[in-house]
Amino acid sequence: MVDVLLGLQWGDEGKGKIVDRFAPDYDLIARFQGGPNAGHTLYVEGQRIVLHQIPSGIFHPHTDNLIGGGVVLDPVTLKREFGKIAALGIDASRNLCISERAHLILPTHRALDKASETAKGNNRIGSTLKGIGPAYMDKTGRNGLRVGDMLERDFTTRYIRLRLKHQKMLDSLSFSEDITEWEEEFFEALELLRSLRIVNGEYHINDRISKGDRVLAEGAQGSMLDVDFGTFPFVTSSNTISAGVCTGLGVAPQRIREVIGVTKAYCTRVGSGPFPTELHDETGERLRATGNEFGATTGRPRRCGWLDLVALRFACMVNGVTKLVMTKSDVLDNFASLSACEAYRIDGETTDKVPYQMSRRPIEPVYRAFEGWLSDTSLCTSYDELPARMKEYVSYMDTALGTRIAYVSNGPGRDQLISMPGT
Repeated sequence: MVDVLLGLQWGDEGKGKIVDRFAPDYDLIARFQGGPNAGHTLYVEGQRIVLHQIPSGIFHPHTDNLIGGGVVLDPVTLKREFGKIAALGIDASRNLCISERAHLILPTHRALDKASETAKGNNRIGSTLKGIGPAYMDKTGRNGLRVGDMLERDFTTRYIRLRLKHQKMLDSLSFSEDITEWEEEFFEALELLRSLRIVNGEYHINDRISKGDRVLAEGAQGSMLDVDFGTFPFVTSSNTISAGVCTGLGVAPQRIREVIGVTKAYCTRVGSGPFPTELHDETGERLRATGNEFGATTGRPRRCGWLDLVALRFACMVNGVTKLVMTKSDVLDNFASLSACEAYRIDGETTDKVPYQMSRRPIEPVYRAFEGWLSDTSLCTSYDELPARMKEYVSYMDTALGTRIAYVSNGPGRDQLISMPGT
């Protein structure tokens, strides 16, 4: 069977650490969508490592890792990650394989991303400029090049043909930057990619499941960035919700067992787009500083705000979440008072549902206030050690969401994860 672990907010929920912690319980970790716009942060032997393409189980020698067909792959980013992992004395090729169906991000995809975002001016969506959107556009437009194509004799010819098409688009956007160096890096990185284990991803994963292997599907970004169900148009280009597991890995819905949703104890967002509970005051700045809220991929400061239970309930619903992990609870340790958004007020009407369009009308959050616990929880190792007010906050979330919080993360370390009663 397949368990799924994914983010329930706008990304940056701390999924990397949780996958890394759970990885020893699984035989295979599989990325099913997204690309190098993901930034999964792990702490390995005290060192901070950010993975953009490689699944977060790579540091466990007895756990295999698969980059699935739903992922868009940048060979240059992959090569850089191999270097970072090698510096820790680990050969990532020993337990990594890549689906031949994964689409390649070309240098011109990155150029198109940059040119398109620049042309939008004040209407920018906050792209990471990694070429994700243009690569998915070529995928749906049936023009893209895939990892399996790289092994064919006519790959260079097909690459040049697609590059020329992209160049016409770049010319129309008045993009004149020289990307020769990008192309040199790309073709050098292809040599590493060709040396890796390229597999038929859907047969590979289904064979593993049939043998009784335990599989964890690792999501990237967050549910509120889903191209269909997120805060469109300020979304990513893939399906970040649990349904994306089936299309990104080639597994049937009945193969999915648990859906583990990860949420922060508050909310953050990088880039543009609606954010009903965003705080533009000293409290928001304090959340950012205390939580070190800066993008793992871009380095941009994250927008911060109180927990949005309306959006979180929606994310739990569309994903079919069976258990929750609440991260960064320790960031709230020194706040005397907390708030959580229970409903939205739109045009004078109160609703507990996420509207179809969140960016065209003002949304006023309806808050419930809580007393903070004003206690250092980072050293707690069990539920019994947690302060009473923190337990009340977690219990309230259980009831409000209708989904059980199974774990609370109280720090960045691999072992800073507390099981809730009944887990």
